[in-house]
Amino acid sequence: MITRTVLLLVVLVTALRAAVPVEVVPVSARNGMVVAGHPEASAAGVAVLEAGGTAVDAAVAVALSLGVAEPYGSGLGGKLMLLYFEAATGRTFAIDAMDAADDSLEVTAYLKRPAEDRTYGYGSVAVPGLAEGLWAAHRRWGRLPWADTVAPAIRLAREGFEVLPKTRDQFVEQEAKLRRGDAEIARLYLPDNRVPAVGSRLPNPDLARTMEALAREGRDGFYRGPVAAALVAASQAGGGTLSADALATYEARFVEPLGIDFRGRRIVAGPPPTHGAPLVLTLLKALENESFDARPLRSTDHLHVIGRLWREVQPHVQQTIADAPEALFNFEKMVAPDAIAELRAKAGLTEAPAPARRVVGWDPSGFSESAQAATTHFIVADRAGNVVCATQSLSLHFGAGVVAPGTGVVLNNSMSNFAYTDATSINYVAPGKRPRSTITPTLVLRDGRVQLAIGIPGAARIPTAVFQALLDHLVWNRPLDQAIGDTRFHFHSGWRPGDEEAFEAEQSFPADEAARLTALGWKVVLREPAGTGRYFGGINAVIVHPDGSYTGYADPRRTNAAVGY
Repeated sequence: MITRTVLLLVVLVTALRAAVPVEVVPVSARNGMVVAGHPEASAAGVAVLEAGGTAVDAAVAVALSLGVAEPYGSGLGGKLMLLYFEAATGRTFAIDAMDAADDSLEVTAYLKRPAEDRTYGYGSVAVPGLAEGLWAAHRRWGRLPWADTVAPAIRLAREGFEVLPKTRDQFVEQEAKLRRGDAEIARLYLPDNRVPAVGSRLPNPDLARTMEALAREGRDGFYRGPVAAALVAASQAGGGTLSADALATYEARFVEPLGIDFRGRRIVAGPPPTHGAPLVLTLLKALENESFDARPLRSTDHLHVIGRLWREVQPHVQQTIADAPEALFNFEKMVAPDAIAELRAKAGLTEAPAPARRVVGWDPSGFSESAQAATTHFIVADRAGNVVCATQSLSLHFGAGVVAPGTGVVLNNSMSNFAYTDATSINYVAPGKRPRSTITPTLVLRDGRVQLAIGIPGAARIPTAVFQALLDHLVWNRPLDQAIGDTRFHFHSGWRPGDEEAFEAEQSFPADEAARLTALGWKVVLREPAGTGRYFGGINAVIVHPDGSYTGYADPRRTNAAVGY
């Protein structure tokens, strides 16, 4: 009888795990862990940890290596939001190194340009922040010489990174943009005038030389001198707005992360100008005391509750969070008990369910549900318990589609993330202002120590993914590999004229649940096969165990890899 019971339990557990469409294989290690968007970037970070580097030392190596190995997603030409947990003090810091409009931007003249100029080409390029953010973090928390932390990325750029199958998928999807771009980006990423083959190595010697200057001279190797001059010259020739003064004076901001208390834990995430974190944290706070039953998170009734709340919270966040002094106040007011009660009432959570489908009437300026937005996320944890949780991006895939000659640097198109149609918008373009972004690096703390670090690329789907993984893991107590590997979903906002809200999910979403959601009024869209990852992205996460050891989770929806030692 006992044998039969055990057998039945094994069968049940196997069946439950088989129901998760994407297998995420945990990786455990005692001393340190790196989870990043490409195996060679993860390996670079671990090598720095093994050499005695701190989490920040390794983060520099990882971040710059990702700019080599995922050129469509991030790099020196883009932005960074970094969370750092300092084990010795138990404090969490945020570094805002988001891209910024040039200090000398003439807004009136800029608004007269074609809208396409704000999305593509040099006119869409904002002042890049990543190099300054890494430099600032290293000056405060690094231990190894700066040049040693940059060296792995230099080698990778010289020798070339391996083109993985999903890397090639990204290149194939963006081939038209690469061919439309300037000669430099096509030369670098369409060698021999074709998409690079799986297994080939793709070098970028110009980028290696740029990073050599960065290694020698610190942040000035990028923001002053020959590299900066090349960036400005290319911008001026291409009709852009970058100036030498704006590059030279750009500074990363050391700021407090946003945070909420949630079911005995403290959840912290990146502050404005990111609006992904306020969205996630407000949703979680509004659901903190929700009486979910034992059915899975992805059951119709639970999703209907979440969707109705989402439609209320998201426009509110859009209207109140950006790079503005009042944004922090707005967030604190948003998660106050009376505001949470009001949000729940507006969502109908205190009443009988209402039909879901409707057209939302809020200003969409500076907000994108684009399937093309590219980003990358990484986590580094060291032997002392320090943790870096960071997201970096170029905005759209391959950013502005341009590379300043001689630099090897793919430049961002972050100017596209400002509001332009409504001068009263909190995200309205202004000189020196940083456009908002959905990037959402997140830490979960318990008793003053990191319990979980998590983040993901994926544009508007970033907050949704972080939210559902946290909810599944913290409320439903699901193992993190299952929470990450289960069917990904997203609530699409119907903000365009005539556009409808929609519930989007991977094609593994059960047909019976889709039918029930449709009956409740949701437009159901099954976007892509489970595991594809181009639309829904790939979550990276690290669990910190009570004994100080680590388990890393690399979502195979993208080229992610977890490596520990």
